[in-house]
Amino acid sequence: MDLPAHLRRLLGEPIDHLEPLGHSHAWTLHRAHLPDGRALFVKARTDTGPDAVGVGAGVGGTTLDGVFTAEAAGLRWLAAGNPDLIAPVLASDSHVLVLPWLPTEAASATAAEYLGRGLARLHAAAPAGYGATWPGFIATLPLDNSPSPGEWGTWYAEHRLAPYLPAAAEVLGRDGVRLIERVIDRIGDLAGPAEPPSRIHGDLWSGNVLWGSGRAVLIDPAAHGGHRETDLAMLALFGVPYLDRILAVYQEAAPLSSGWRQRIPLHQLHPLLVHVVLFGGSYRGMLLAAAASALAG
Repeated sequence: MDLPAHLRRLLGEPIDHLEPLGHSHAWTLHRAHLPDGRALFVKARTDTGPDAVGVGAGVGGTTLDGVFTAEAAGLRWLAAGNPDLIAPVLASDSHVLVLPWLPTEAASATAAEYLGRGLARLHAAAPAGYGATWPGFIATLPLDNSPSPGEWGTWYAEHRLAPYLPAAAEVLGRDGVRLIERVIDRIGDLAGPAEPPSRIHGDLWSGNVLWGSGRAVLIDPAAHGGHRETDLAMLALFGVPYLDRILAVYQEAAPLSSGWRQRIPLHQLHPLLVHVVLFGGSYRGMLLAAAASALAG
């Protein structure tokens, strides 16, 4: 694909210069410079077309044709809940995603408080049920977003845990698979008090939070109607600056249900399963420890 020409057709204006920024998963990253001085962030697929299948295709065997469509749909859906917190989509199709170039700086306590309040506002914009109306992706793995008006625990077990076990089984071994199955079997006891669905980012690790000018902006979601504790647990999984301040401000705006800290490992099981499928045994220990903690909690 001639990326500058493709972007010109998509944006309706020429690209003055395209600066490569490396790659991530099955796409390349670029900074596009426009003649008027504006800069854009561009993700472009590196696979060869609709027959190319992403890493982890054993989870549903889905091609990557919908990956940017899902990301763009998720960003727009999240922005409907809190536009101040979400990077706007400038253009997208099955080959590229274009966002504004967002200058960044180190995180600050002020920006962390902005994120805590912003997440509370986002989560409060409740959808009708769990899941989403578009097929999802997390990295190159498909996400089953089948909507459900039922309870979160059952939806989480059926759509976020069970689908990834076959692809993770070789790494986890028989005992590891059985441990995750025990969580699935006991999900009704472990899920905590019933809550209405929340509008969540779904992949809120620190790399998907951009800090700048005393605020935070979220990118690269696996957005869906889910449990609000999932976003907070994901922030804790790999560490984010000022996490205690984020949580304190969130709690002030939207107090969490009793026992939420004990449920953090439960909410971390899905991203850790994804990491096992994508990256292998280096995440096995973290996943099994989280499963054991979820059962103990």
